[in-house]
Amino acid sequence: MGKTPGKCTFAHEFKQIMSVLVNKDSRIVVQGFTGKEGSFHAEQMIAYGTQVIGGVTPGKGGTRHLDRPVFNTVADAVKEGGANVSIIFVPPAFAPDAIIEAVEAGIKVVVCITEGIPVNDMIAVKEFVKKNGATLIGPNCPGVITPEEAKVGIMPGFVFKKGRIGIVSKSGTLTYEAADQVAKAGLGVSTAIGIGGDPIIGTTTKEAVELFMNDPETDAIVMIGEIGGTYEADAARWIKENGNKKPVVGFIAGQTAPKGRKMGHAGAIVGGADDTAEAKMKIMAACGIHVVNSPAEIGKTMAEVLKGVIA
Repeated sequence: MGKTPGKCTFAHEFKQIMSVLVNKDSRIVVQGFTGKEGSFHAEQMIAYGTQVIGGVTPGKGGTRHLDRPVFNTVADAVKEGGANVSIIFVPPAFAPDAIIEAVEAGIKVVVCITEGIPVNDMIAVKEFVKKNGATLIGPNCPGVITPEEAKVGIMPGFVFKKGRIGIVSKSGTLTYEAADQVAKAGLGVSTAIGIGGDPIIGTTTKEAVELFMNDPETDAIVMIGEIGGTYEADAARWIKENGNKKPVVGFIAGQTAPKGRKMGHAGAIVGGADDTAEAKMKIMAACGIHVVNSPAEIGKTMAEVLKGVIA
């Protein structure tokens, strides 16, 4: 990384974001605004009704793009546009600095879509984000959506119906599938968080689950994981230790994945006995989570759990 993380000083006071990250009052700045990916997805977010206040492209400050102002820095977007959430669409080599810049400017929720950021860079960035009290979603994630309020990411908004089920997922595609299954069961989504599939991510499954457990607008949680790592087991144990306050339906992708082979995501590789889908599913079930064998069972199971059909 070309920039050394410095001490973060907040020049402005920011309104507290709701417990699950984004809502209708969120003011989003797009880093990498005028690039191909940034332009396409910013347009989609605007069409959804998200408050995109503008974007950042160094050297293009003072111009306009998608009928919104372009700023040279995130600090300018905060000062002049009141931004309090950032979404990042910049190449892997520049993404770590982009995250640091957003946090230094006082942004409290940073969503990084970028894939392929070096692990060593992310270790340093994650520590910096945590030290400064910000929340990072991603990298290599689909983002966050609170249906009918704010879409901060690349997910297809039409799939998400408003409701009271929280979704946390390592897989982008399965986030959409879960939302569709929930809708087909006559339910809806409070907020969906795609945490990302890299080995080092800003917000873990446990941390996302904790947000939902503390959210008064969420009645139950869908937790989707995959092979590799300990995120799901850590979350399951935390849920049990905290008294299973809200019902959780869980699914683990990669049940037939061979040991030692990466499955799509950089973090999805079985390194030990506890990394397999079978092992994770056993731990989750032992912790009181309603584990399903297929994504197609998520909505039906959730409906039955909420009706008390499944104890």
